[in-house]
Amino acid sequence: MSIYNLQRRSLPRTERETTTFWNSVRMTSIIWDMGGTLFDTYPQIDAAFTNLVKSKGKNIALSETAALTRVTRGHAINVLSEKFSIPKEEFESVYEDVKASWEVSPAPLMDGARELFKICQDSGGRNLIATHRDRESAQQLLSSTGLRFDDLICPGDGFPRKPDPTMMLEIMNRNGVEAASCIAVGDRPIDVEAAQAAGTTGFLLVSDPVDSKRDGVVTVTYLTDLIPYLG
Repeated sequence: MSIYNLQRRSLPRTERETTTFWNSVRMTSIIWDMGGTLFDTYPQIDAAFTNLVKSKGKNIALSETAALTRVTRGHAINVLSEKFSIPKEEFESVYEDVKASWEVSPAPLMDGARELFKICQDSGGRNLIATHRDRESAQQLLSSTGLRFDDLICPGDGFPRKPDPTMMLEIMNRNGVEAASCIAVGDRPIDVEAAQAAGTTGFLLVSDPVDSKRDGVVTVTYLTDLIPYLG
């Protein structure tokens, strides 16, 4: 029985049950999302979109932008464009500016990312990355860290976007990783949905200022919270 099926049949409901349930599970490999999970990209994107709206003489709180980008960047652009009558192309333009800035000053790793990466590696697991980012941008960010990741997969490789599980299934298959020995971590519900549909265990990384908790989803506040599940 896969961890996904087990989770569906006996999902823990309280914090104590959650701790007991997951303490019985030990994984070795990780499927990482990138932006907002492996890299702390949100602050710059949130600021860029917020500043664009304000430059048009409109009022918006940074937290409002953050709530939208935590769904998806495209969702944020659609909502902000319609609400403030700003062409979507202008949001895409400032986002491209942010990406260009990372060529000079890359987005920082999330706290605990390097430590978790190493623990996974030292335990004999694989660090796999499944991201919606284009491959060139993803490789550019990864090369700035010195981290040795085992594989990278993107929609540009010909795969559908999450929550479709195809990217996760493909990257596990080509690396010989079984779903029952793998966890996936991401900052959006679609990351967890994709993981569950692929038969593996998904964790939602909750980041301020947005409360992203969802019923039936195990959340973590810090990447280091995942350490007990490895090994």
